[in-house]
Amino acid sequence: MFTGIVEEVGTVRLVSSHSLAVSARTIIEDLKLGDSICVNGACLTVTSIASDAFTVGLMPETLRRTNIGRLRPGEAVNLERALRADGRLGGHFVQGHVDGTGELLSTWDEGDARWLRISAPLSVSRYLVPKGFVAVDGVSLTVVDCDDRSFTVSLVTFTQQNATLSRRCPGWVFNLEADVLGKYVEKFVRGQATSSALTSQFLAEHGFE
Repeated sequence: MFTGIVEEVGTVRLVSSHSLAVSARTIIEDLKLGDSICVNGACLTVTSIASDAFTVGLMPETLRRTNIGRLRPGEAVNLERALRADGRLGGHFVQGHVDGTGELLSTWDEGDARWLRISAPLSVSRYLVPKGFVAVDGVSLTVVDCDDRSFTVSLVTFTQQNATLSRRCPGWVFNLEADVLGKYVEKFVRGQATSSALTSQFLAEHGFE
């Protein structure tokens, strides 16, 4: 489990069909073999550690569902270690399970803020609501507005300076993860809709009059 608060921007050293090596400094301090680490929003397992870099394993499914396979040496990536039980939850619950990818459609500035409009597949857009959460390349962001095909977010100065998002140009493909709470609500509602317990009395008791 992660928070979507980027700890460090690392640099890709090597990427292949089975592994990804990333240069880093801060997160190396207490990293251990087998740890989960969020790289551009994808939860990956640490397989080796050096003094200034780490390597994670890749599976075909990871390459199919994320932008990891598009990365090249020298590319910057957002990094976050797994959430500690005694840590602060500064963003939202991010699992590191990418729901889909979305293309950066446009960017513009308003004062100190940088706006992004990003396309979203139905697997993501169905869970987006204004003022709700979304993880974009592992960064916890608030949805400003959305429709069935895209959504907008606004980056404060700190996020611009401490994550990769403001460096991206239209055409970049982001990893997207919708808020897991929306998925559970959808499953619950579907279950109730097919259950014999869904009666006019049940609906009235839950505010559907």
